[in-house]
Amino acid sequence: MDSALKVNKGIPRPPEVNPRAGDILKKRPAKTMDLSTYLDGIKNRDISMLAQSITLIESTRPEDREKAHELISACLPLSGNSVRIGITGVPGVGKSTFIETFGKHITDSGHRLAVLTIDPSSERSKGSILGDKTRMETLANNPHAFIRPSPSGGSLGGVARKTREAVLLCEAAGFDTIFIETVGVGQSETAVHSMTDFFLLLMLAGAGDGLQGIKRGIMEMSDLLVINKADGNNVEKALQARTLYQGALRLFPPSPSSWIPTALTASSMEGTGMEKILGSINSYMNLTRCNGYFHKKRAEQAVYWMRESINDYLVSRFYDNPRIKKALPVMEQKVKEGQTDSFRAASELLDLL
Repeated sequence: MDSALKVNKGIPRPPEVNPRAGDILKKRPAKTMDLSTYLDGIKNRDISMLAQSITLIESTRPEDREKAHELISACLPLSGNSVRIGITGVPGVGKSTFIETFGKHITDSGHRLAVLTIDPSSERSKGSILGDKTRMETLANNPHAFIRPSPSGGSLGGVARKTREAVLLCEAAGFDTIFIETVGVGQSETAVHSMTDFFLLLMLAGAGDGLQGIKRGIMEMSDLLVINKADGNNVEKALQARTLYQGALRLFPPSPSSWIPTALTASSMEGTGMEKILGSINSYMNLTRCNGYFHKKRAEQAVYWMRESINDYLVSRFYDNPRIKKALPVMEQKVKEGQTDSFRAASELLDLL
């Protein structure tokens, strides 16, 4: 008599290492590459080389800075031909799911999409998980999309220090639509607004007092409000929220772009509302290009980032100065012990320059 207990043969365990890893490593160029290697890779739309180029411009090593500046200058004439869209919203609003669904809609429409996501950095370890590719698995495997997570590094507004330069490289690599996802709604979202053409704010229906974190300023900057998760039993609440926000938008002063912001509903899970959102973005771009606001805003953004670059350079020059490196720990100890105040200490350190 056969036993009722039977052990079925299991499936073979998948390899822990990508079987193509050897071929990938063989094709990967040496760490030290010249400018032409980076530039040719970007022009040829090599995603691997684009990723390495962004790593180069994000590097804080002094020896990488000059090469990064040369690469950005070389890519500048090839950039500027995309629609830059900033996407933000309260934590839990479903930004990653929305980006994946809307991103698929973008690529299905014949566009090439680059997604620059900003992952919050730990205040203690300064590290980031950088797990956005995992949350956007379908889009990450899309041949017409490129996802690049970057650590916020403590930047205001949840924007990585080199995000704008990464935008230029992506445009030079032929991506005609750029998404920039911020950490979340805060007091300094001006940073992402100052590097995008269109600003999209994701909202939740029925959040009540939880929306108090969204200040008037962030809504005034928005070109479109989208009530996300408008599915299932939440459809009616989403429609009510849309009506309320649409009324609130009418109270704001007119936009210098002559665009009238609206509120829409969408479901990232069901894929509904994406066509209207894309239509709204296209209408905005047509309007601002015709009335000249698009080019005016791009020019103002260039000046803004020139000033930001000056600030970054001055801070970097200060902390890299050998005399500052030597005097800073001593001055910090004096401040801790109350031998001098913070303002006098800062003034003395600056005088060393």
